[in-house]
Amino acid sequence: MSVKFNFTTKKWDAQFRWTDSYGVRRKTTKRGFARKIDGQNYIREFQAAKSGDLNMLFESYVNEIYYPDMIGRLKENTLRTKQYVINEKLIPFYGHRKMNEIKVSDIRSWQAELLSKDYSQTYLRKVSAELSAILNHAVRFHGLKENVCRKAGSIGSKNADEMQFWTKEEYEKFSEEMMDKPVSYYAFEMLYWCGIRLGELLALTPADFDFVKRTVRINKSYQRLSRKDVITEPKTPKSKRIIAIPQFLCESMQEYIAMLYGIEPTDRIFTITKSYLHHEMDRGAKEAGVKRIRVHDLRHSSISLLIEEGFSALAIAERMGHEAIHVTYRYAHVFPTKQTEMADKLNEMKGDY
Repeated sequence: MSVKFNFTTKKWDAQFRWTDSYGVRRKTTKRGFARKIDGQNYIREFQAAKSGDLNMLFESYVNEIYYPDMIGRLKENTLRTKQYVINEKLIPFYGHRKMNEIKVSDIRSWQAELLSKDYSQTYLRKVSAELSAILNHAVRFHGLKENVCRKAGSIGSKNADEMQFWTKEEYEKFSEEMMDKPVSYYAFEMLYWCGIRLGELLALTPADFDFVKRTVRINKSYQRLSRKDVITEPKTPKSKRIIAIPQFLCESMQEYIAMLYGIEPTDRIFTITKSYLHHEMDRGAKEAGVKRIRVHDLRHSSISLLIEEGFSALAIAERMGHEAIHVTYRYAHVFPTKQTEMADKLNEMKGDY
């Protein structure tokens, strides 16, 4: 084990040998440390990570053990999202704390700091869950005594955001205001009438449409991660599906694709950002005089429309790519008048006897 000054780079290089899980001796060199002690600390943390010693820094555990174990187990976009949350919200607070020295009081202080910010309840729950997942991993696989998150309690709520929707009349008022920008208009048409997810929309290509059969194929999702365009698998296996689209939407999408000069079959047809569509939702809702909803709520609106038209939960689940039918049943509450209608119908039936 040695840490030597590199006169070419003017930095310190750490070099050492270690034995992997198969008993093979390996040699590792890590370059670019500003100080000699930084290189020495790196070697110590690396060796602790490989030995599974929980007397190691949280940051080292995440980078040397947790992340490598998650690779291959999670989809790329899921892992990148996880990394972002951990790097932004966990490492700054826990990074230099040892895994076996994180206390309940540390977590409570961290939670209080998060609660003082203007974060949504679902985001608070997500961040809190990431810390708990790391500590659970250490408990299950590396001998950490306990997950102290359980004693500290959780923050946020899994289903805190209210499900909102537009009626067909509200959507049509909105869509009229979008006609001045074709890319916005056609994007929202696909989101509302097909009920697809935003990532699914942004991954669409001309090759995904079959205008003879009047269908659109959903088999991928778009994410913007680390300043790069990333095309991944859809959210769940059931998300891969073929959606039948109405004739008017077929004609609209043919018109739109014809506007895209030089477009290739595998090129994305909506090269816009999620933030752009959020901004357009704000603009259109204000100009149309309808309540502001989120872009994702257009999916709720599409489902609500199909429920109102009497389609079965099974058929809707297949169209939306829901992994299980109980997900579809969550939307039944958006039509509270149905209970009254059912009672009135039962009353009529009683009168027939």
